[in-house]
Amino acid sequence: MISTERNFFAYLDEMNIITILLPLSYHQGLSSSFTITSDFQEFPLIIMGKSQIENNNKYTCHLAEEISFGKPYWIIDEHGGKTDLQIGAVIRTDAFDEKFYYNGKDLGVRFENNQTRFKLWAPTATQVKLKLRPPNNFFSEIVKMKREEKGIWSAVVSQDLDRYQYTYLVLVNQEWREAVDPYTTAVTSNGEGGVVVRLEKTNRPKPVLPALESPVDAIIYETHIRDFTIHQNSGVKNKGLYLGAGELNTKGRDGEATGLSYLKELGITHIEFLPFNDFAGVDELDRNKDYNWGYNPLHFNAPDGSYSTNPANPYSRIKELKQLIDNIHSAGLRIIMDVVYNHVYIRENSSFEKVVPGYYFRHNEFGLPSNGTGVGNDIASERKMVRKFIVDSIRFWIEEYHIDGFRFDLMGILDVETMSEVRETCDSLQKGTLLIGEGWNLNTPLPIDQKAIIRNQSKMPTIAQFNDKFRDTIKGSTFNLFEKGYALGNAHYFEAACEMLTGSVGFKGTENGLFNEPYQSVNYIECHDNHTMWDKLLSCHYNVDDSILMNYHRLATGIVLLSQGIPFLHSGQEFFRTKQGEGNSYRSPDYINQLDWDRKCRYEENVNYIKGLIEIRKAFTCFRMRSAAEIRTNMQLLPNSEAHIISYLYQNKDSDFNEIVVLINPFPGKHTISIPEGKWLVLADHLHAGNYSKRVVNGGKITIDPVCLNVLAKK
Repeated sequence: MISTERNFFAYLDEMNIITILLPLSYHQGLSSSFTITSDFQEFPLIIMGKSQIENNNKYTCHLAEEISFGKPYWIIDEHGGKTDLQIGAVIRTDAFDEKFYYNGKDLGVRFENNQTRFKLWAPTATQVKLKLRPPNNFFSEIVKMKREEKGIWSAVVSQDLDRYQYTYLVLVNQEWREAVDPYTTAVTSNGEGGVVVRLEKTNRPKPVLPALESPVDAIIYETHIRDFTIHQNSGVKNKGLYLGAGELNTKGRDGEATGLSYLKELGITHIEFLPFNDFAGVDELDRNKDYNWGYNPLHFNAPDGSYSTNPANPYSRIKELKQLIDNIHSAGLRIIMDVVYNHVYIRENSSFEKVVPGYYFRHNEFGLPSNGTGVGNDIASERKMVRKFIVDSIRFWIEEYHIDGFRFDLMGILDVETMSEVRETCDSLQKGTLLIGEGWNLNTPLPIDQKAIIRNQSKMPTIAQFNDKFRDTIKGSTFNLFEKGYALGNAHYFEAACEMLTGSVGFKGTENGLFNEPYQSVNYIECHDNHTMWDKLLSCHYNVDDSILMNYHRLATGIVLLSQGIPFLHSGQEFFRTKQGEGNSYRSPDYINQLDWDRKCRYEENVNYIKGLIEIRKAFTCFRMRSAAEIRTNMQLLPNSEAHIISYLYQNKDSDFNEIVVLINPFPGKHTISIPEGKWLVLADHLHAGNYSKRVVNGGKITIDPVCLNVLAKK
């Protein structure tokens, strides 16, 4: 901190507007004139207005000259009192954004001809220094950085600084702050400092994967790197780590596949991992002490060290994450990264706030940080350099780590333009990048027509959104544990459930759908958030035999897999995952969060059933229709609505079976219903599911079993 005795306070709130606060205890808060001085030049301020705010008189003043950002200014009143001019709300103005937008692609660290170049965007800083520390050395050196255009500060060191630790010392508003580079790609243990690394040392070529023709061809399986393998019987050597999640040919107690090999057998196409960029909540040097999902972002472009074999080695986490991704690709699967660009862990401690205070976060009408995320801060994605950071970060993960898709946590905090630019960037880099997000309408000070929410899905037509209406229609309200959805026997949800199966596109045409096209809908009944489906069933049907609960569970999961849109499974859903009734396990211990591979052995019959439904989805394109028009043309609701039995007839064009019937009975009794005449092969019933038939039924009147899904096919 630079010592300065302030008699009052002055803030630059617009490019030519200065707000001055004079305490009433200081000359009764009165001054008839103010001047501004810098570099021995002095200019008068024009007082535009005066008002009283609490114990201060507030003066709004106009400055005819243009402020030169990057150097200090002082305000002097008529009494000779003096204060420094602090950067105020000006940084949240469009004029500031326009003046300092930098479109270069070289922020962070670059190597050039045995030189190391550092660049930082800090337009409000009056000084910036680079603090360097050689590896295995406690002594640091300081390098003064040079200010360039657009608020860029740079330094060039004429040597290869591979493995050097570095931070920036930034002077803003007469206060020095030490910050990690927001663009750093490697960090020390627990993210306390940035590290200079040569990423080319870690390069791995990306295997060629079969084309993903449409998002609806994807089947997403969500898991957490630690949860996935930490169980004692996972058969994995490197339990809870990047390397463990990528191990192949692992086996459980029954000698059958676990881990990555199991997922390949299951038939899913995409693994979605909860956040693995550097996050707070787990001590990387004592990873077994604490647990966290990872939604506490610290550094957005560096992998977290708690999943590494050696968190103290900045290269270990990079190489091991790349090996995991490489093994996923080698198995013919794709990886989705859960990204949390909507907030940071602690605003005041973040690199963003230390480098450019007040810029990266939204503020409400009172000038206080907004809290639509519920964790104390909202990222201001609508600002040009915030948007640039998000887009640059996405580009980095695709180019450097070969990420195939992104799941945007609390996407509703972000704005439509940012998400559209993310989409354009992904399309320019690789075809088939899957983008999905939580489009909840959250209380953040952004105009509703700019929010990246479900309501604005038509403005982001190729970004899919989690369909909470599907979730609550099929299983019942997530927030009312005891409410039953259609799949749990609630006939009141019949009409809504019919709509959910058709991709939520307004199938009957009598009203607008939630989405315009099926590939915008991510269909799910459970995820890492809230209770698992099994735990909800135990609450809704507390006096029902487990075998019946399994039928309800199987039915609900079957609806996810056979509905139009993008199916999303929570890891372990296929073997009735439980979290022992815990509804928010973000920092619960392993015994709550772990994927219990013994349950996979115990409920192998259900695993095979879900595997069979996945085979059916992949085999018949009528379950993966590309457009709303195709759905309306090729699906027909059969006349069984009186019994609240869902019965759809599909025209299927790409196999020997040109007609498919899906029947859903969520009720405890058998029902007799009508289907078209002919011989129908049963691909799925209450006992079996797969791309082959064990029996044939004749059309007309047929009887279906309680609480089951049926798929019939006719040539």
